[in-house]
Amino acid sequence: MNAPSRQKLGDMPPAQQAGILCNDPRFQRFAAMRCGLPGKQFTTSATAQYLRDCCQIPSRKMLNTSANAQTKLAALRTDFDAWTGKIATPR
Repeated sequence: MNAPSRQKLGDMPPAQQAGILCNDPRFQRFAAMRCGLPGKQFTTSATAQYLRDCCQIPSRKMLNTSANAQTKLAALRTDFDAWTGKIATPR
């Protein structure tokens, strides 16, 4: 019996992507580093606030309806992917 395939993060609704990112310890360290706290790790709630601030939204739910916030989330994910080494550093 085949195991169900996992949905890719980029295929999920933006608010769901944000929730997953905020629970990722690597993203928590990335957020802390971007806030001038290298070597530290944010809590899930502090990371969620960081993401809302970056996307300029009061709630992650708005990511599903705001094109501007979705663009900011995509840029943040690109920076995070570069930081983790998943992709080359964008120029």
